[in-house]
Amino acid sequence: MNFVQQLLLYISITAFAFLVIGLYKPWAMLWWEDVQNRRKVIKLYGGIASTSYIVYWLMFFIIK
Repeated sequence: MNFVQQLLLYISITAFAFLVIGLYKPWAMLWWEDVQNRRKVIKLYGGIASTSYIVYWLMFFIIK
């Protein structure tokens, strides 16, 4: 279980870094989309970052 917790933490940190990069240059993080804007960056990477961080903390409190 410790591996899954670390993986979720790394995913949330990486998604947050991608969110920051995407807020500066949306094209760099949404190159496959037809229209790249900051709202899409926030939806995609913000959702991934917050969801994985919440699941990380839920697993932290359930296991301990």
